[in-house]
Amino acid sequence: MAAGVERSPGSPGSLPDSLPGADFFDFESLLSVQEQRKLNELREFLATEIAPYAKDWWDKAEFPAHILPKLAALRLSTPTHRGYSNLFAGLVIAEMTRVDTSIATFFMVHHDLFIEALYEFGSKEQQDRYLDDASNLRTTGAFALTEPDHGSDVAGGMQTMARRVVGGADDGGDCWVLNGAKRWIGNGTFCDHVLVWARDEADGAIRGFIVDATLPGVTRTKIENKIALRTVQNADIGLKDVRIAEADRFAGINSFADTNHLLRGSRLMVAWQAVGQQLAAFDVARQYALERQQFGRPLAKFQLIQQQLVDMLGNAVASMGMMVRIAQLQEDMYTDSKGVRHGGAQMAQVALAKSYCSARMRETVAMGRSILGGNGIVTDYKMAKIFADAEAIYTYEGSFEINSLIVGRAVTGVSAIV
Repeated sequence: MAAGVERSPGSPGSLPDSLPGADFFDFESLLSVQEQRKLNELREFLATEIAPYAKDWWDKAEFPAHILPKLAALRLSTPTHRGYSNLFAGLVIAEMTRVDTSIATFFMVHHDLFIEALYEFGSKEQQDRYLDDASNLRTTGAFALTEPDHGSDVAGGMQTMARRVVGGADDGGDCWVLNGAKRWIGNGTFCDHVLVWARDEADGAIRGFIVDATLPGVTRTKIENKIALRTVQNADIGLKDVRIAEADRFAGINSFADTNHLLRGSRLMVAWQAVGQQLAAFDVARQYALERQQFGRPLAKFQLIQQQLVDMLGNAVASMGMMVRIAQLQEDMYTDSKGVRHGGAQMAQVALAKSYCSARMRETVAMGRSILGGNGIVTDYKMAKIFADAEAIYTYEGSFEINSLIVGRAVTGVSAIV
């Protein structure tokens, strides 16, 4: 059976081995032999530990904390820091998404935002205190940027404020007092630490803080009634006179440009999620079309069904091809002796990848849902879950519209945003 395919109730067989996979152009052959083996190890884990249970977690809107030690044992936290390629790192997210978008989103928030921030902007002392536990999932992190009234415009509209108090810490050192609110914070209900972004009252600069989620003044409320990413525990986070030691201010964060650096990387991973969603939709739709009998023959024998499957595959391959090129561009990124970054995929290129892949994803999952007919709207057959989760990918890490306008600004020299 193709990776990520969940058996439908009563389905009699599996895909013939002779059928090609959804990676129709064999992009995975660009990986090293070691990376291909590691990717297969991940697939085995996903097939045994995630795929059989993902639907129930999603239906119940519960996060499976018990899998974290096994997930940590794969040693896939921030793969590029472990010597793996950017292509491998992207395919890790695509494969996780192919099986369960929620688990992939948890992984991204914790690793590609919180841990990556420690690598990029944490002091040596902060890295020594936090990295080992976080990388091994003994502790979990979140990334608190979006606010109740500010999503796409949070760069200029951020209302969470930070005030420095000289000698205000318990040990006599300086501290910061945070006040504000954050919304849609993935992992927010259970995480140990939150990277909170706030505006410095003194000079208006953007600061980042490592906030212990159990501190006095921190409140966390689960966002209910979601129709996508139900396993992800999104939270509203309130901050009321929360005191943070100067030692927990991110030493390297001084402006929204630092925020954008992290968002560029996470936006890439969300584009890879759009690839994974399409692979999942194709897997499920093809399996169903081969097995479902109508008018005395399999759906797959009808010309219109074959056309939809081909269109779905074409969207997935085109999206993957774009992401493979982005991964190649990322390999050329380096930091000079002054700490200035050069090369790599530029924000406009990343924005095009996210907007294009998410638009193709929306088309692909809609065709997949159509192929399943009425069974496409119940989670028993997995496609409904894929279809619903795609809506979150289309919007978060920069909506389709905002990413399109970022590209439009790059190609015209004129901004339509502000």
